[in-house]
Amino acid sequence: MIEEDKYCDDILIQIVAAEKSLKSLANLMFENHIYRCITDDIKSEEVIDELTSLFKRFNDRRFINEKGY
Repeated sequence: MIEEDKYCDDILIQIVAAEKSLKSLANLMFENHIYRCITDDIKSEEVIDELTSLFKRFNDRRFINEKGY
Protein backbone atom coordinates (compact mmCIF):
# COMPACT_ATOMS: atom_id res chain seq x y z
CA MET A 1 0.00 0.00 0.00
CA ILE A 2 2.89 2.33 0.76
CA GLU A 3 4.52 1.55 -2.57
CA GLU A 4 1.18 2.31 -4.22
CA ASP A 5 1.11 5.69 -2.39
CA LYS A 6 -2.20 4.91 -0.69
CA TYR A 7 -3.74 7.43 1.70
CA CYS A 8 -2.12 7.26 5.17
CA ASP A 9 -5.46 6.71 6.94
CA ASP A 10 -6.12 3.63 4.81
CA ILE A 11 -2.70 2.21 5.66
CA LEU A 12 -3.19 2.85 9.38
CA ILE A 13 -6.62 1.20 9.30
CA GLN A 14 -5.08 -1.90 7.72
CA ILE A 15 -2.29 -1.95 10.34
CA VAL A 16 -4.84 -1.80 13.17
CA ALA A 17 -6.88 -4.54 11.53
CA ALA A 18 -3.77 -6.74 11.32
CA GLU A 19 -2.95 -6.05 14.99
CA LYS A 20 -6.47 -7.03 16.05
CA SER A 21 -6.25 -10.23 14.02
CA LEU A 22 -2.93 -11.12 15.65
CA LYS A 23 -4.32 -10.40 19.13
CA SER A 24 -7.31 -12.60 18.38
CA LEU A 25 -5.01 -15.38 17.19
CA ALA A 26 -2.84 -14.99 20.31
CA ASN A 27 -5.93 -15.27 22.53
CA LEU A 28 -7.01 -18.43 20.71
CA MET A 29 -3.53 -19.95 20.91
CA PHE A 30 -3.30 -19.14 24.63
CA GLU A 31 -6.71 -20.70 25.30
CA ASN A 32 -5.86 -23.82 23.29
CA HIS A 33 -2.54 -24.13 25.10
CA ILE A 34 -4.34 -24.13 28.43
CA TYR A 35 -6.94 -26.70 27.37
CA ARG A 36 -4.69 -29.03 25.39
CA CYS A 37 -1.26 -28.78 26.98
CA ILE A 38 -1.75 -27.61 30.52
CA THR A 39 -4.82 -29.46 31.79
CA ASP A 40 -3.12 -32.88 31.76
CA ASP A 41 -0.18 -31.65 33.82
CA ILE A 42 -1.81 -28.95 35.96
CA LYS A 43 -0.68 -30.57 39.22
CA SER A 44 2.95 -30.13 38.27
CA GLU A 45 4.58 -27.08 39.85
CA GLU A 46 6.70 -26.64 36.73
CA VAL A 47 3.59 -26.36 34.54
CA ILE A 48 2.00 -23.86 36.92
CA ASP A 49 5.20 -21.77 36.77
CA GLU A 50 5.15 -21.98 32.97
CA LEU A 51 1.53 -20.88 32.79
CA THR A 52 2.10 -18.04 35.25
CA SER A 53 5.10 -16.80 33.29
CA LEU A 54 3.27 -17.03 29.99
CA PHE A 55 0.26 -15.21 31.39
CA LYS A 56 2.44 -12.38 32.72
CA ARG A 57 4.27 -11.97 29.40
CA PHE A 58 1.01 -12.13 27.49
CA ASN A 59 -0.59 -9.46 29.67
CA ASP A 60 2.50 -7.23 29.57
CA ARG A 61 2.44 -7.33 25.77
CA ARG A 62 -1.24 -6.48 25.66
CA PHE A 63 -0.77 -3.62 28.16
CA ILE A 64 2.09 -2.15 26.13
CA ASN A 65 0.07 -2.35 22.91
CA GLU A 66 -2.94 -0.67 24.53
CA LYS A 67 -0.68 2.19 25.67
CA GLY A 68 0.63 2.53 22.14
CA TYR A 69 4.29 1.81 22.90
